[in-house]
Parts: sequence; structure tokens; C-alpha cells
Amino acid sequence: MQTTDTIVVTGAAGFIGSYFVGLLNRAGYQRLILVDDFSKDYKKENLLSKDFLQKIERNSFIKWLEANDTDVQYIFHLGARTDTTEMDYEVHRKLNLEYTQQLWQVCASKNIPLVYASSAATYGNGELGYKDDHDIISKLQPLNPYGISKNEFDIWALQQDKQPPFWAGVKFFNVYGPNEYHKARMASVIFHAYHQIKNNGKVKLFRSHNPNYKNGEQLRDFIYVKDAANICYWLMQNQPQNGLYNVGTGTARTFNDLVIAIFNTLNLPVHIDYIDTPEDIRDKYQYYTEADMNKLTSSGYDQPITSLEDGVSDYVTNYLEKGLYF
Repeated sequence: MQTTDTIVVTGAAGFIGSYFVGLLNRAGYQRLILVDDFSKDYKKENLLSKDFLQKIERNSFIKWLEANDTDVQYIFHLGARTDTTEMDYEVHRKLNLEYTQQLWQVCASKNIPLVYASSAATYGNGELGYKDDHDIISKLQPLNPYGISKNEFDIWALQQDKQPPFWAGVKFFNVYGPNEYHKARMASVIFHAYHQIKNNGKVKLFRSHNPNYKNGEQLRDFIYVKDAANICYWLMQNQPQNGLYNVGTGTARTFNDLVIAIFNTLNLPVHIDYIDTPEDIRDKYQYYTEADMNKLTSSGYDQPITSLEDGVSDYVTNYLEKGLYF
């Protein structure tokens, strides 16, 4: 069933954004306004077969939104500079903080609901846990400029008196799945491990430099992109209390678990080599993340979350092995 609602998706040619556009199409939304830096041809496959109304360049979008008496019903701001190895804070400040502040202000003035991408990188080493509690946001200590920029916006948003009629900042944990091929070094470990296995029959994982963790036993909350997109869609459809929401599974798994699932899916023997963590990220490396999902579930979200094994099997079998996008 088609709907006449008009929805904006920023970062629409990127990983999560392009998958989300596909989800909206399947839900009957075709009046989509896609925002991104469309000069980057290496992401063009992500929008193949997608239905949409218009594409707008990222640098022109805020002025377009300000100038138009638009019938936009929702905005999903999923675009960001996501490179955690980019150490120039000014790059992140411009794209992740100031741009999002401008978008927030337009949404507030035009009464447009807004869901924007925050990040689990805001939690740093997890000294204060991984709970999406507004009381700890200003006390968090992210480990890199990317995480700092995301947390600075979360702090700013919570201080605003003038707000969109509904808003949610979604703290994505380790998202993996189809349409991430263009992310290079920032693509998921699953993406890289799959190609290593296909090319060499083995996987290289970072050695642990923390005596509390064995090699490959570093823990992450890995969430399949299908679940991350479903949560974003649910938030806009149900509009619970305004605020920050974790987007994870609530269960930490090891990198060994992850790559063993890939080997098993491919029916190949497990072969893992451990290598030193690069020095440029070693002191900023998270050894454990696990989303506290109580806020989301207590707000009514009750859809099943894909297990790591099932998510890896689907991703590898139906996308990576077939060279497909979604």
C-alpha cells in the first residue's frame, strides 16, 4: 500500500541510509527526498532500484528545507562523517555537530519530527556503562573526535527548549549488513573477514593488548542493519518519549564468535591469525560494548532481534556470496 507521506533521508546513499530507503519503499513510501553527497559515484549502487521523489545535495539541503513550504512529514538524519580514524575534529564538528544543529532548528521551527544518528562511540571505554540515560550524557568521555562530535550534539539537543514535535537520537552500536561495501576501512569486521576468507582461507583479527581479554575475545554488540532500520522506523511510527535510544542487541559477542559464524556459513575450517592492533587506534580501542536496551523495550518495541549467527548467515549467503545490494 502506497502512502502520500513525504520523508527525507539524509545519508541516503550510505550504508544504513540506503538500506533504510529500501525498507521505506517496501513499507509503501515512494515520496522520498534523498540527501547525500551524490558526487561520490562509488556509492551509486546503493540506490539502484530504489523509488524516490528527489535527490538533493547535502550542502544545499538546509537552505532548500528553510526556503520551501514543504509537506515533509518526517526526517531521518542518518548522514554523518563516520570515520573513527579521522583525528581532525573540525571535520566532525562541521558535519556531525553544526550541520545537525542547523537541521534540528529547521525541524523545530517547521514542526517536523526528527530521528538522527548518534553512536555508541559516545560511550568511550564504557566507564559509565552503556545505558541511554540522559543524566550521564554530559559525563561521557568518547575516545575519538567522531565520538566527541556525536556526544556534543546529544548534549546540545538535551539542552534545547525549542524542539521538533518528536525527536530521537539513535545510538547505533556495531551495525553490519548489505550496502556497506563502500566504507573501506570503516566497513564491518564481517565484511572484511568474509573477503579475507574467500581470498586466503583465513582471517586476521586484532590481538588483545589488554590482559583482561584473550586474543579475539574482545566483545562488541553486533546488530544487523535490518534490525537497526526496523528500530528507526518503529520510533517514527510510534513516537515514544523524546530522547536518546540505544540501537543494539543487548548481547555482547566476541570477534571469534563472529568469524567462526562466517567460516561455518561457508562450510570451511576455522583459521584465525592474530595481528597487532594498529598503533593509531590502539589507545582508543573499545574492548567491550553492550547496549542496554531497556528504554526501547519498555517503550513498547517488541520485535525479535536477529542473532549474530542468523545475521551473518543471511548477510553472507544472500548478499556477499551473490554480490547483491539492498
